[in-house]
Amino acid sequence: MKNAKFSRLAVGLVALGCVWPIAAGAQDCRSQTDVCRAPQSASDWFKAGKAAVAANKLKTAKLRKAKNVILFVGDGMGISTVTAARILEGQLHGRDGEFNRLSFEKFANTAFSVTASANQQTSDSAPTATAIVTGVKTNDGAISVDQTINRLEPSAEVTAAKSVKTILERAEERGMATGVVTTARFTHATPAVNYAHISNRDWEADTNLPAGATVKDIARQLLEFPYGDGLEVALGGGRSYFMPNTAADPEYPTQKGRRGDARDLTAEWTAKYNNAEYVWNQSQFDAVNPAKTDHLLGLFERSHMRYEADRKDDAAGEPSLAEMTEKAIKILRKNRKGYYLMVEAGRVDHAHHAGNAYRALTDAVALSAAVKTAKQLTDDKDTLILVTADHSHVFTIAGYPSRGNPILGKTAVDGVEAKDSLGLPYTTLAYANGPGWTGGLQRKEFNPANEDTVSAPYAGSKLRPDLSAVDTANPNYMQEATVPMGSETHAGEDVAIYADGPGAYLVRGTLEQNAIYHIMAEALGWSGRR
Repeated sequence: MKNAKFSRLAVGLVALGCVWPIAAGAQDCRSQTDVCRAPQSASDWFKAGKAAVAANKLKTAKLRKAKNVILFVGDGMGISTVTAARILEGQLHGRDGEFNRLSFEKFANTAFSVTASANQQTSDSAPTATAIVTGVKTNDGAISVDQTINRLEPSAEVTAAKSVKTILERAEERGMATGVVTTARFTHATPAVNYAHISNRDWEADTNLPAGATVKDIARQLLEFPYGDGLEVALGGGRSYFMPNTAADPEYPTQKGRRGDARDLTAEWTAKYNNAEYVWNQSQFDAVNPAKTDHLLGLFERSHMRYEADRKDDAAGEPSLAEMTEKAIKILRKNRKGYYLMVEAGRVDHAHHAGNAYRALTDAVALSAAVKTAKQLTDDKDTLILVTADHSHVFTIAGYPSRGNPILGKTAVDGVEAKDSLGLPYTTLAYANGPGWTGGLQRKEFNPANEDTVSAPYAGSKLRPDLSAVDTANPNYMQEATVPMGSETHAGEDVAIYADGPGAYLVRGTLEQNAIYHIMAEALGWSGRR
């Protein structure tokens, strides 16, 4: 009986990230004489994440398994972003924004995810996304390789030895269908962790690799994916990383591809697979028949896809995140063994980096619409849907505005604008750092034409601009930032996990981010298998 109690205690403590020497025996890890430390290797991280799920299993009766898993990632969608997006969506539809809920906020189970990576207190997307899909925490910049790899490791042999297998690869090994959908470049960090293994997230095309490198670039790894029959769905941006630098872009004919190896990976996609399609615009996408298409590659921009707010301005047309999600599910669900699908709202992150709350929030609302679409196309009895973020941003909701005050507006109480100590109005939303800094009597606005900044009028001569005549709800308004930065930074606080369907009961408490992989694996019935 004593041994059984200790086993349960050990599982619980390891789930909390506590590891102690064997000599500590049955002593409580929380006592002053014990060592409580974070996992130190890929193996430790994997075991700790698995143990966290095992600890949750001890408290709940065994429930049905999942046939399918859909993982939604709002890149940079911290809790303040979810709150502000919830309010904005409600206000845009004439509802009480504070009482409104995004589609995934109605899910039955929630938890906190600790986003610190193996070597960072505040992380970038590469190690956080790697943790989610492999069960292993790693270092900054690393794509599905362990924390012992050198950030600039050029060797294919060394990279292979330090690679950690992803849930998508395991799904393909089991004969399942797989897909990834993103509004970012398909070779960007979060989508790439599913199918690529490389030490540096920036090595997206062969021309990005250092001289003499033998490791394959990220785009090439998609086409040379060795598991199962390859990804069934790959939708996003980043077309130029798949095209040779001698070929003109179909949408922007004055610009060419980035590849120096003369390979056209888009053509190789259709040649490699049966019943395969490659599309790059809305009309081609709409024409794809899921019943007759087994492998779909869609690359809708040279780089990242447009923000949701700007999608209407794209001449060639781009599908929404919800439309891509729908097409993906309809292709993947043909597989009787089930499927794994990641859907990323990648540009929430980019808008925050740009200090532009409007585009960050409207892309988060677009993610909510995609989750709603997925719920309508699936069954709670066999499909686990998870919604989470890889990390947060230094995005704040402040002041004491009255309920119903426009979330993008200036802080007001009962209709009367609040003033700072300089006697100036201020907005409810702001950033702790970023390009929206207004020191030096200068102010900027977002320029959607090139997704950069443009100078804006600075009213007054005080240390902050007078915003009295500024429309802060304008989509191009950049919220003020306290510390000047060329790009706003990520934040280190926990993010949320929302879950519905088989295995959702495992999502509760505060979990290390790598436990998300183990939740998905457990839900699919892969317990005990790496």
